[in-house]
Amino acid sequence: MGSVNLDGVLKAVKQVRGGVAVSHNKNTADSEVVRLPVPDKVVLPMQQHIGAPCIPTVKVGDKVKVGQVIGDSDKFVSAPIHASVSGTVSAITEVKLPNGVISQAVEIESDGEMCLYEGITPPVVTGKETFLRAVRDSGLVGLGGAGFPTHVKLRIPPDKKVDTLIVNAAECEPYITVDYRECLDNSWDILSSIFTIKEILGIKNVVIAAEDNKPEAFKILKNIADHKLDKDDEVRLMVLKSKYPQGAEKMMVLSATGRKVPPGKLPADVGCIVMNVASVAFIARYLKTGKPLVSRSMTIDGSAIAKPQNVRVPIGTNIGDIIDFCGGFKAEPGKIITGGPMMGLSIIDTNLPVLKQNNAILAFAEGDQKVMKERDCIRCGRCAAACPLSLMPTLIERYSKAKDVERLEKVGVNVCMECGSCAFSCPAGKPLVQYMRLAKQVLREEKSKNA
Repeated sequence: MGSVNLDGVLKAVKQVRGGVAVSHNKNTADSEVVRLPVPDKVVLPMQQHIGAPCIPTVKVGDKVKVGQVIGDSDKFVSAPIHASVSGTVSAITEVKLPNGVISQAVEIESDGEMCLYEGITPPVVTGKETFLRAVRDSGLVGLGGAGFPTHVKLRIPPDKKVDTLIVNAAECEPYITVDYRECLDNSWDILSSIFTIKEILGIKNVVIAAEDNKPEAFKILKNIADHKLDKDDEVRLMVLKSKYPQGAEKMMVLSATGRKVPPGKLPADVGCIVMNVASVAFIARYLKTGKPLVSRSMTIDGSAIAKPQNVRVPIGTNIGDIIDFCGGFKAEPGKIITGGPMMGLSIIDTNLPVLKQNNAILAFAEGDQKVMKERDCIRCGRCAAACPLSLMPTLIERYSKAKDVERLEKVGVNVCMECGSCAFSCPAGKPLVQYMRLAKQVLREEKSKNA
C-alpha cells in the first residue's frame, strides 16, 4: 500500500472462501480517459439491461438529439434508452448481442453536432420517490457489467431494512481499469453521490471497498471516507485482499459485513445494497446536469491492440470503430472479448454496438490465449476448492450432461454466478462455466414444459 495511511481503515469482516489468484495486467491504469470522436452512426439495442426490453419510441426519419428518449418500457424491471448522438433515425432493425439474444435496435445517423435535447434539465428531487424516479429517468444500469436497472436496486421493499451501502471499487477482473480511473478522476462525484443516497434512502452506514493493489485510488477513497461531511464517522473505507472474484456482489456483502446472502436472495435481504463506484459517481452527475446515460468509459487492451487505453464512447458505438481509434490490431486477434477475461463474452465479429454494461474490449493475439484440450477429470477437487459459493462443479457437469433436473436443483446450480474460478483452476481443461450455463438452461426448459 506504499505510503497510504491505514489509520481507521477497515479490514474485511470475513474472508471470501475459494477464488483464484489471477494476473492483474492493469496496463492502462495510468491512461487518462480520452473521448472518442463522434461516430458516423450508432446502433442502440432495446435490450441493454436485465429485465424487460424497451420498445422504440421513435420512427425512421425522426430527428433526435443527445439525451432524448428513443426507447422505453412500462415494465418495472427496465430502464429507458436515450440517443447518444444527435442526427436522424435511419432504421429500426435487429441486432444479435454478444450473449446470443436478438434485440430490436434503433439506428441513428449522426449529424456530427452532438446537440443536447432541449428537455434536459437537472431533476427536482424532494424526497425518496422523486429521487428514484430521477434515477430511472437517467437510464442508469449497473456499470460494473451486471446491467441491473439501478432504480430497482435502490427501491428498498417496505419489509426490508437496509442499513449498509457498499460502494464496490474492487475491479478484480484483469486488464480493466475504468473504475480505478473513476476513483482518481471523479472523486467529488463519488463523494457527493454517497451522501445523497445515504440521506435520501436513510442508510446509516457506507463501506467503500477497494482491493489492496490500487494504492493511488486508495488514497483518494480514504479522503472521501474521512471527509468533514461525515460527522458521525458512518462512511468507512475497507481494504480487501486482491483475489478474484472479490468484486462479486455476494462476495462484497460477505467481506464488508460478514453477512451471507442466501441462495435465491438479494443483498437487500441481509440489509445491504451494493453499487459499482462508476454507477455511484454517475448519479451525482445526473442530479447536477440532468444528462442521462448516453456514454461510458471502457478499457481497450490486450496483446492484439496497437494502443491500449481508456476511452469514453457514446453508447451504441461500433466496437470496430473503437478498436480503430486505438490504432487497430497490431496482430491477428485469436480472441476478442467484451468485458473481462474471466466473465466477459467472446465475440467473433467487431461489428457490434457497445452496450451500457460493457466496461472493456479485450483482444488477444493468435496463440497468446491459453486453450487446453479437454481431458478426463482426475478428481483433484481444485474446482470445488476454488468455488467461492461451495458448489461442486464436476457434479453439475455430470448432471447437466444427463439432464438430471432433480439433482441439478439439489446441488444448487442456480446459485452459480459463473465467475470462472472453477474452469481457471481445472488442470483437465474442462469448460466448467459452459456446463454451468448448460445446466441452467436444462432447468429453464424443464420449468417451461411444466408451466
